[in-house]
Amino acid sequence: MTVAVCPGSYDPVTLGHLDVVRRGAALFDEVVLAVATNATKRPLLPLDERVSLARAAVAGIPGARVDVVPGLLVDFCRDVGATVLLKGLRNGADYDAELPMALMNRHLSGVETVFLPADRSVAHIASSLVKDVARHGGAIDDLVPPGVADAVRARLAARP
Repeated sequence: MTVAVCPGSYDPVTLGHLDVVRRGAALFDEVVLAVATNATKRPLLPLDERVSLARAAVAGIPGARVDVVPGLLVDFCRDVGATVLLKGLRNGADYDAELPMALMNRHLSGVETVFLPADRSVAHIASSLVKDVARHGGAIDDLVPPGVADAVRARLAARP
């Protein structure tokens, strides 16, 4: 059984993320959408809410589940029996950012990274852009799974 881990902060989970999970589920026996904390980012949504929204979003994808990365990603991969990291790429900048991480993960653990190019229909979607559009009152409902837009708007409204 091949387990692939699709890591990210998922702040918030988007239709682009789900595209990668769906396509990955067709390639691997199981895809774990792994919600991680990035020390260089200040998330809008707390971890428990990101996990809850992600679980609702993947509920209809056979072979997909959500889990939290408590520490080092390669340790998480070992703990869940994953031999593959699954990453979506929207453009060359994504590749440039992801390649050093892929090489380090392979160096540390032997885990290989598989890159899936984004589908054109979602290649413009990034969590940071979704939050920026929402901050300025723009519509994000067609960029995220059901329930996510309401959660983002509520969290933004609660901020000073």
